[in-house]
Parts: sequence; structure tokens; C-alpha cells
Amino acid sequence: MLLHQQTAVTDFYDEEQIKTVYYAERERVLQAATGAARVVAFDHIIRNAAMAAIKGSGIKMPAKRVHNDYTAWSSPKRVRELMGAEAEELLRHRYAIINLWRPIRGPLLDSPLALCDAQSLEEENLIACDLLYPDRAGEIYSITYNPNQRYYYFPRMQPDEAVLIRCFDSAPDGPHRFSAHTGFDNPETPADAPTRESIEVRTLVFFPPEA
Repeated sequence: MLLHQQTAVTDFYDEEQIKTVYYAERERVLQAATGAARVVAFDHIIRNAAMAAIKGSGIKMPAKRVHNDYTAWSSPKRVRELMGAEAEELLRHRYAIINLWRPIRGPLLDSPLALCDAQSLEEENLIACDLLYPDRAGEIYSITYNPNQRYYYFPRMQPDEAVLIRCFDSAPDGPHRFSAHTGFDNPETPADAPTRESIEVRTLVFFPPEA
């Protein structure tokens, strides 16, 4: 889903603004867009190839491998890690993990985001891969090639545009509950295009019990 919305954040490289202003904004945006009973923003990544080269910056390169951020195993595990004593009750009802992705500057020409139509994913193309951190273990899906997969992107995105990426949904069965995505090299990108700057916020989305 593509949304048009503003933000009160004035500096996306200011961690304090992201966690105190942007997280709360994104929770409200996701709740309005999905009809969720509760949204919890818990993580973010800023991508900027130029700044990623600076040691200790915490900034990452655009991801250029088709992937999905969570698996059928790591999704409920993340809920348990983040929600503590509430987790088991929350897991009894429908929940999702949704990323909100947006450019920091626009129009975005370099390394735009490609999104796979989830209905074109096949179970055989979801390859679970370990993610090992100093304090925990996670898991993502790498996506193998299938000529039936269909990819789309929103050209020339502006900072007031954001994409919602459903990384996991407990309601449907099979691969359709995931959303493969990647940055890609667009052959139409001008040679002098500014480096892509983007931010993605990860959220837990909990739906009403009847959903």
C-alpha cells in the first residue's frame, strides 16, 4: 500500500527524534490504515550508501537481495521477545509485522524499492536463513528465482510518500502471508542521481479479537 502523509521529524539522522516522534506517528498511521487495535513500533533502519561507509555510523547500504524480513518461525518469536507477559494472549489472535518504508529525500531515483505481488510467491522459493545477533537469533526468508513472480515499484518517490510492507500476517496460510522486496539497480537511473536515503520502521500490528 502506498500512503501520502507528512511527518513532524526534521532530522531523520537524529535517533531521539525517530524514537520519540517518528515511532508514535507511525503507530497512528498503521492503526488508521489497517484497523488494528494496537500497533507497536520497535525497530528502524536508515539506509544511505555514502554514510554507511563511515565506521560506527549505524547506517546501512540499500539491500539488493530479494528477501522477506521474517519467517513463520521468527514472527511469533519476535512477539514473545518484545511483548513479554502479554505475548501468549496476543498470539491467540490475528497479528502482523508491517514495515513502513519511505525515502528521506526525493525524488528517489537510486536503488528504488521493488515489491513482489504476494500472490505470485511459491512456498518452494522461501528459503529460511539465520540472522545471528550478539544477544539473540532471528530468521529471514531469502527468495529464489521463479519466472512467475511479479514485481512492481513506485517511481520517483517523494519524502511524503510511504509504502506499507506486510512482512508477516498470521491470518492467511502459505506464502501469501509474506512480502518479498528488494532495492534494485534501475537502468533508467541517471548517472548523477543522488544516493538513496531511506528509513524503514518495523511494527507489530495486533488486530481486534474478532478480526
